Amino acid sequence: MTRPLDAPDRRGPLGTWTTTGTRTVALTFDDGPDPRWTPAVLALLRRHRVHATFCLIGRNAARHPKLVRAIVAGGHTLCNHTWRHDIDLGRRSPAAIRADLTATTRAIQRAAPGARVRYFRQPGGRWRPRLVAASRRLGLTPLHWAVDAQDWRRPGPRPIITEITGHTRPGAIVLVHDGGGERTDTVAALRVLLPRLAQRFSLAALPAHEP
Repeated sequence: MTRPLDAPDRRGPLGTWTTTGTRTVALTFDDGPDPRWTPAVLALLRRHRVHATFCLIGRNAARHPKLVRAIVAGGHTLCNHTWRHDIDLGRRSPAAIRADLTATTRAIQRAAPGARVRYFRQPGGRWRPRLVAASRRLGLTPLHWAVDAQDWRRPGPRPIITEITGHTRPGAIVLVHDGGGERTDTVAALRVLLPRLAQRFSLAALPAHEP
């Protein structure tokens, strides 16, 4: 029997999610959609029959609506990642935070009508109580992570592979990127990681709807 989704051991900063609450591992991709890297990531996920969660920047979703629809068509889950990757959003007024999150969700849903946006991830993990409160009021679950691939540092594929394989445990939420810059290292690492992780764990997207 799996642990319930509200199990206490899933909690991270300010009550954010760091684990799935079950033994399933969730891969999450930040900073897209990106016209070069998102299709490459989607192709690898499709090849290995893995579903993931994509944390989308609002203005990117508005610029690339076909990519948002491709993510949804692939059976992946959507997450709000602010309008412009604002790492200081938590310092702004509650009204400004609400406006940012609302605009981002609307842009995603305009691109993919009927799609459910259930999660919110604050860029840089810079959580503040007002961010968590605002996201919950908007029906968004605050999403952190247990494993950071550190691929944003562009260290080469091998360190990314080592970071993820060395730290991923059952139930982990893993942070990777499909946007925000050059992601050659990430794509190369995923070619090795996806079959390797699939041998060790059950991989799945976070649930798009309340259980």
